[in-house]
Amino acid sequence: MKLSISREALLKPLQSVIGVVERRQTMPILANVLLVARNGGLTVTATDLEVELVAEAATEKVEVPGEITVPGRKILDITKALPEGVNIGLQLDGDRLVIKAGRSRFVLSTLPAGEFPLVDKVEAVSRVKLPQKEVARLLDKTQFSMAQQDVRYYLNGLMLETSKKRLRAVATDGHRLALCDIAIENQDVTSGQVILPRKGVVELHRLLGSGEEVELTIGSNHLQASLGGIRFTSKLIDGRFPDYERVIPASGIVTLKTGRETLRGALQRAAILSNEKYRGVRLELGKNILKIQANNPDQEEAQDELEVDYAGAAIEIGFNVTYLLDALAAVDGDEVEIDFVDANSSCLIRPGQGSHTKYVVMPMRL
Repeated sequence: MKLSISREALLKPLQSVIGVVERRQTMPILANVLLVARNGGLTVTATDLEVELVAEAATEKVEVPGEITVPGRKILDITKALPEGVNIGLQLDGDRLVIKAGRSRFVLSTLPAGEFPLVDKVEAVSRVKLPQKEVARLLDKTQFSMAQQDVRYYLNGLMLETSKKRLRAVATDGHRLALCDIAIENQDVTSGQVILPRKGVVELHRLLGSGEEVELTIGSNHLQASLGGIRFTSKLIDGRFPDYERVIPASGIVTLKTGRETLRGALQRAAILSNEKYRGVRLELGKNILKIQANNPDQEEAQDELEVDYAGAAIEIGFNVTYLLDALAAVDGDEVEIDFVDANSSCLIRPGQGSHTKYVVMPMRL
């Protein structure tokens, strides 16, 4: 393998894939990236066996095609440290990769490309093309509700549900639920559900930007996203996501309407003196009045009172203030509506207009 490439052309793909390079790996090869030089250019691949990232780079010249794996973080750090605009020469010398740029020279250890684990070709069940910013928004509005290391492994990810008219993302940790929809039209989509693991969600969200489109290919075991010279592939969680529709309050609803920032501010103030472990706040609803109370084991108290639009029966109910604040941060618009059933039931938080996002928070006993 022998080629010449500009510093910037090599740096971009290395930065794109480095997120999945394992720092503490059981297999040494997972700390490496796979470099494949062909006449069409250079591809850089990284994997942690759950997520695979492949990025393309335009090369100045490929004199000798070939493939090899090298330590990912070392080649990235070397490329970063080189001066801007410099040309970099990569050449395989036995079992070492020689990197030359100006008067600088580096020699890196390698492992055979044949040992690098690659994901099988994804057999598409559905394909959908969407603006990158729309998919980023979908993940943004829901990913904070994913469980972390829950024994119910199917909750440690994001459920993506496809139908003819929409792509829906749902995440829950058993105490709260986040839902967001994107409308899709005139695309070859099969209805179904898949669960993308947390690592896949984080990496895909990091890659999405203000570019044109992203093509999502949903298979039975993998999800693949193609965007701007990068191919992202993630394994899917093999499990059945709970029937989330049953969790969303639907009947016997009374609604509180108020300004989103006004409510956030009051909750943030109350959170200062809430119990650091349980994070509970008490909401007392009366006619056009909302009282927010919090206390802690040191007998300290916080109380706030807001004028709101509420005409239902008086309700006293407790919630984890962090869950309420996370949902309010994700709601679009200046107005927020919160639906209540009774003191023992979950509440539904949604924007004042539109129904593309919904947040359900379970109550807690105080």
